[in-house]
Amino acid sequence: MAERYLGLMSGTSLDGIDAVLIEVDGDTLRVEAALCHPWPEATARELHALCTPGENEIDRLGVADNLVAREFAAATQALLEKAGLAPTDIRAIGSHGQTIRHRPHLGFTLQIGNSALLAALSGIDVISDFRSLDMALGGQGAPLVPAFHQALFAKPGALRVVLNLGGIANISVLPGNAGGVYGFDTGPANTLLDGWYRRHQPDGGNYDASGKWAASGKPIPALLDKLLAHPYFAASWPKSTGREMFTLEWLDHELAGSAYAPVDVQRTLQSLTCHSIARQLPAVDETQTRPELFVCGGGAHNGPLLAELATLLPHWRIASTAELGLAPDWVEGAAFAWLAQRFIQRQPGNLPAVTGASRPAVLGALYPA
Repeated sequence: MAERYLGLMSGTSLDGIDAVLIEVDGDTLRVEAALCHPWPEATARELHALCTPGENEIDRLGVADNLVAREFAAATQALLEKAGLAPTDIRAIGSHGQTIRHRPHLGFTLQIGNSALLAALSGIDVISDFRSLDMALGGQGAPLVPAFHQALFAKPGALRVVLNLGGIANISVLPGNAGGVYGFDTGPANTLLDGWYRRHQPDGGNYDASGKWAASGKPIPALLDKLLAHPYFAASWPKSTGREMFTLEWLDHELAGSAYAPVDVQRTLQSLTCHSIARQLPAVDETQTRPELFVCGGGAHNGPLLAELATLLPHWRIASTAELGLAPDWVEGAAFAWLAQRFIQRQPGNLPAVTGASRPAVLGALYPA
């Protein structure tokens, strides 16, 4: 019997809450409706601040936890109105929450968005806290989307990679057989680009729309080499990272003593994203069937970035996940709706080969409405 699930996702870029409504009928998944709910400016500023260690964090975190839940509830209500549905039409919400810290080397990750409050406000059961059990089993707790990518996008006998360009970039390598799937965070995608842009173009919005500012600059080879020397890029997987590692403070340290033009630094940060991805993709045999790279996330709309990536990957065919039936903006939201469905069906949501967990596990915790 077909059931509806609603996925709520806000990534490290804090560019809005993705709300995605899916219908699942057996092995068939269909997106019924989707929208992006903007963060109130004051809430976004506070969440950005909480992502960096500071004073009075516990009280600020408690307040923010409820603010996030209320915005997630508003996104839910807006999506239900768009779809012409009632809370009773939805089996469950899969809420990723807002990541404030991701410290896998310390064994913890923290996503906020008071799930009990979200359930009370929406009138819908909420499944959340998808990462904790994977970490308890020795995993990174991330990335979780490769299992979803495998279920929806894999093609038997063909090498496909799904690249998510959010605040952090991650890849899911789908080699054409379920047993060989793996994936990991490759490093920064939009987090440094957005932060540097906001610092130097304060009146230009929250991000470099379509990569136009970066495209007007020139890459700095010496700086690119210095940034690519970060040990994360050479580390083996399983691995995951967050904006806590690739911060503007780290970038400032690497820039110390230099006098580069800000626009050229932006262009170099674009190259950092592209080179770090290209270097970590699986090696391919140029004589075999051309592998495919399908892009999703906000960075899928950054034409200059994708063009640079294509130059670095001449033997790959690069396309949007829209070609596979799922618009790039809604892939992660749909993934957390799918994870909620996996929880309800008592099916594993993680891939140990991806996260490093000791076994597959049913992920999440239930907050009844």
